[in-house]
Amino acid sequence: MFVLLIALVAGGVYYFRDTDGPEISLTPASGPVSSRKPLQLTLTDQASGLKQVDVLLVQGSKQIALYSQELPPGSYQHRQQLSLAGIKLNNGPLEIRVTAGDRSIYHFGQGNTGNRSFILEFDSKPPRISVLSRSHNLNQGGSGLIIYKVNETVTRTGVQLDDRFFPAYQQEDGSYACLFAAPYDLSPKKLVPRLIAEDLAGNRRRSGFYHHINARALHKAKINISNRFLEAKMPDFQQYFPETTDLLQIFIRVNRELRQQNRARLQEFVAQTEPKPLWEGAFLRPKGTNREPFATARTYYHNGKKIDRQVHLGVDIASVARGPVVAANSGRVVLAEEFGIYGQCIIIDHGLGLMSLYGHLSNIEVAAGDLVKKGQEIARTGATGLAGGDHLHFGLILNGLPVNPVEWWDRNWVRNNIDSKLKLIAEP
Repeated sequence: MFVLLIALVAGGVYYFRDTDGPEISLTPASGPVSSRKPLQLTLTDQASGLKQVDVLLVQGSKQIALYSQELPPGSYQHRQQLSLAGIKLNNGPLEIRVTAGDRSIYHFGQGNTGNRSFILEFDSKPPRISVLSRSHNLNQGGSGLIIYKVNETVTRTGVQLDDRFFPAYQQEDGSYACLFAAPYDLSPKKLVPRLIAEDLAGNRRRSGFYHHINARALHKAKINISNRFLEAKMPDFQQYFPETTDLLQIFIRVNRELRQQNRARLQEFVAQTEPKPLWEGAFLRPKGTNREPFATARTYYHNGKKIDRQVHLGVDIASVARGPVVAANSGRVVLAEEFGIYGQCIIIDHGLGLMSLYGHLSNIEVAAGDLVKKGQEIARTGATGLAGGDHLHFGLILNGLPVNPVEWWDRNWVRNNIDSKLKLIAEP
């Protein structure tokens, strides 16, 4: 009797150990969907394992078997994409009914069944874009601003130019402001910007807008690298390439590899930008003499032999040694530290993806996170980093891409191309 009682108890525990059906989830579980983005179905049953799944799509009187599968033993989790492509559906509500069974012995071996229903909104219409700003005239290497509205909530919108995407930022009145650039390194045939908007359902609008871009050829310069320069500067960079001992080879690696690493990191700061303009009018031009125009193609020589070629993406300004450096405009400091080829460096975010960079500094008077005002002293010039003498490397970065700062120093250009368009954003 005792043994029989133990057997009955053990049998009861085993029989009732799993009385719950599989867990069912769908992504998205509600809201708009389209044929462009598949749904993600996830089934889980850790106790007995999954056995069967059936998915039914219902819209009005229409019922479509979307997915049916018998799962092998040992399937404790199952993921499946459910595509709506090729199915004729009307814009409006639809229902996804999911039934899943497990391998439990409960219900006399029939197992448990889970049922869930999801109400979604089918949407096949792409967003509508209404451009508010009129003329969009740019010089290659320069910047532009477009103001527009979208008729629905979007997950991604901005200007696409070849393989570069410039995100737009929604303003308080609901409109979008997008600063974009005509990249210095694109062929004229590829300088064709397009507005992109993608809604919650995955529908995408890609439309053109009135623009004119003046192509520009790169300025060229020759730079002689002396042994004296190598001996003075390259030991500072040995830490980046400890396996390389030849000073000339260190310079080449710094000029190529470290430069590219630093430029790649500029893209990381985009996530820290403010979604609204922080600047006030034209940017202040640093005091001193310009050494070269923006985007100068430099060819480097050592002992009369060409050793490298790189594009200098900023403006070098020579002034007095350890001269004061002021913030070109108001914003928030996102970097204030040693930064590769730029040496001691400051980067200030001015909003909408626009940032200013100050390189080769001798000392830094601000810290990351500080709010600075236009004209506020932030540092002193120096010769840190890959600099042959005391000067300031000033750059403007738009969504991680260096752009010509000369435009932003011009009050008329800023008034006609930037400020006049920002006035189209309604006051809250």
